[in-house]
Amino acid sequence: MRAAVSATLALTAPMLGLAGCGESAASAAAEGVTYEGVETRLLDGDLVAFDVALRGAEGPEAVIRYAECAAAQYTLIRGYGFARHIRTQVAEEGGRWDADAVYTISPALPRGLRTIDAEVTVASCGQSGIPTV
Repeated sequence: MRAAVSATLALTAPMLGLAGCGESAASAAAEGVTYEGVETRLLDGDLVAFDVALRGAEGPEAVIRYAECAAAQYTLIRGYGFARHIRTQVAEEGGRWDADAVYTISPALPRGLRTIDAEVTVASCGQSGIPTV
């Protein structure tokens, strides 16, 4: 059974921004993080869930960022420009970090503090060596 790290991680706007995670994500990639894939589930119209997994990270930040990168790329694939974070659940077992993240996607900047600009985020993920969908 997976040990739940947090039932729901309440992410703050700086953590979702480029300055908040780019540096730690880049160092995680440099330290041998293995990205194990993304599974995408369309829940309802603009509501999308992302299940991601990785190994080699020391904490939940890397898997949270991986989910954000997947959400940003999916947003672009669907022809939209923005996403809003709803929630992320993280678990760790035997060195494997799993995240189940839910985002809404939209063509215009949605209300709220936990929004991402998909183009900017995908570019940052690429620079940090984090794969997207």
